[in-house]
Amino acid sequence: MTKMSASKIREQFAEALNQVAYGGERIIIHRRNRSLAALVHIDDLKLLEAIEDKIDIKEAKKALKEAEKKGWIPWKQVKAELGL
Repeated sequence: MTKMSASKIREQFAEALNQVAYGGERIIIHRRNRSLAALVHIDDLKLLEAIEDKIDIKEAKKALKEAEKKGWIPWKQVKAELGL
């Protein structure tokens, strides 16, 4: 994985983009030795989003099971408790 400073990425953005898009590189962008962001191939992003979706679905199913065991809270009650 390559590391580039924010100033260098500004100067060489087209080259960095080509490294990611066509070379499969992942580039960590840093400022003052602190990692800020990453430039990754779109396929990597899609994979990350798919993983996040799976985790969200798993958590939602878990929450539904818990609600079925403990019961549901009426929407009016939730709104009242939140002051909505």
